[in-house]
Amino acid sequence: MADGDEKAPYPGFDLTKPSIARTYDYLLGGKDNFAVDRAFGDKFVKDLPGSRQIALDNRAALIRAIRELVSRSRIGQFVDLGSGLPTADNVHQVAQRYNPEAKVVYVDNDPIVLAHGRALLAENSNTTVLQADLRTPKVIYDHPDTQALIDFDEPVAVVFSATLHHVNDDEDPAGLVKFWADRIPSGSHLFISHFRSENDPRSAELQQLLQGSLGRGRWRTDEQILGLIPDGFTVLEPGLVPAAEWRNPEPVDDLTDWQRLIAAVLAVKN
Repeated sequence: MADGDEKAPYPGFDLTKPSIARTYDYLLGGKDNFAVDRAFGDKFVKDLPGSRQIALDNRAALIRAIRELVSRSRIGQFVDLGSGLPTADNVHQVAQRYNPEAKVVYVDNDPIVLAHGRALLAENSNTTVLQADLRTPKVIYDHPDTQALIDFDEPVAVVFSATLHHVNDDEDPAGLVKFWADRIPSGSHLFISHFRSENDPRSAELQQLLQGSLGRGRWRTDEQILGLIPDGFTVLEPGLVPAAEWRNPEPVDDLTDWQRLIAAVLAVKN
């Protein structure tokens, strides 16, 4: 379909504003996006060559994290906050590959994510998709679908994959993490991937692009990212490192400047 022939999927849908979830889908090679999302994504692909690798590295680190959480830490419950659109190797697909009974709650504020996700998961009783904003954690936690699927008396992995950098400082990202940290038991895990600032020109350029187009997008230093993890958690090896390196069994030589701008970390509750 030509861009000019695109039609809104439902009344009131805004085809003039890009979506974080749909732009990410585009950067990963997906098809669930619109012209406005592709135009925004092309600012990264064409105007900032090499920056698309940020999305690819982040996705690969998430897949490794879920695999290790299930196979090594025996985690069988996941809350994926800001999950984005369905793509290859979603959290539930990776988790259920190692534990068919693994349960996953996906949360995203984009209504397209809800529609696609429910269609994808219609026959999977151990998954559910909520349309909600990660900045309203109590709504997500109290939701009947969350409470029906997740047993918060047992270890849970809460996933913030490339989402907290879309929470501005005045929206208290550390408080959002602490909300979940206070409600999960010992042995639970937090996985965070985040835009990583080295106080360099590329960080500033990308932050300006996101703020100008979406009104949000915050690069944070290593110290600031680690500061999002509450007391009572132990950061696991290898600590906070570029996503391309995080528990990657393949050697990664000579990271590009772009690859240094997305980092990942896993922590366990004591």
